Amino acid sequence: MSRNIEDLPEQLGRLGDGTAAKNLSRGVLAGQEVPPLVALVRSSNPVEEAASRWKVRPLRELVDDTVRLHAESDRTRADAWLAPRLHSTLRLTRAEAADSALWNFVALVVAPDYVLWRHLSKGTATKGPAVTADRFCGPHYKQAFARLWWAAELFRDGTDYRPVVTACRNQDILNTVLRLDVIDHRPTARAVTRLLEERTVRTGREVNALATAVNTAGSTLMYDVLAPDEGPDAEALRHWIDECDLAPPVPREALPDGPDDGEVPHGAVDRMVKQLETLFAEAPVRGREHLDTAEAPHGG
Repeated sequence: MSRNIEDLPEQLGRLGDGTAAKNLSRGVLAGQEVPPLVALVRSSNPVEEAASRWKVRPLRELVDDTVRLHAESDRTRADAWLAPRLHSTLRLTRAEAADSALWNFVALVVAPDYVLWRHLSKGTATKGPAVTADRFCGPHYKQAFARLWWAAELFRDGTDYRPVVTACRNQDILNTVLRLDVIDHRPTARAVTRLLEERTVRTGREVNALATAVNTAGSTLMYDVLAPDEGPDAEALRHWIDECDLAPPVPREALPDGPDDGEVPHGAVDRMVKQLETLFAEAPVRGREHLDTAEAPHGG
């Protein structure tokens, strides 16, 4: 199903949800059929802006390198590598990134082979291997490319993508935490990655317990009052987007730099870390009592 880069349109487009869904046949989802390139391009709306950030080639080359570099490893590891580089290559405002039609185009026209490579299930005795339709056309926390772009946007600390790598190394962050509205609060997002970095939270069960506690407490606690954040600098973000024509391809061996739109306030992050530590200590984690007992020192 691999797309030949020479056959692809020069610029990205927008493919509506209805059209995308109609082309997700069982054969496509099972990797037995290729989404019809010419028909999909004709059904899409081209991006009107001619800036280089909408070019298909850098994105397709990035996808090819992702597969090449992770061919021999657990494919979930590709998420932490691709997310920051995708974000830095596809420089978007949040409003632009909220358009599902853009991600439909990327998944069905530019790189359907990547969606299959990354998300094809192993199948069962009664059901063959297949990708779920929402990996091609779905919400931002499920769609194969949107979820990585949004993970990079929500977990980065200004120019620093290292917290993104930390977050994307844990699939439960992507599968559970990414869908929470409260993660839009930058100090909360950074506090979550701090707990991972400090190994206060380690396992998938612990991540899910923390997510539940954070979401529940968020209905009664005003996180933005507890840990104020003026938000990113919109003008700096616009400058980063506008300078895309001068930016080289994202590095493959080192992390790129994100937009210089301001670090998350350190004091706010520290307050949220303490708040999340308290919530996590009280959260029920299946098997935690057994784990604590097993890790406790034995008497002599």
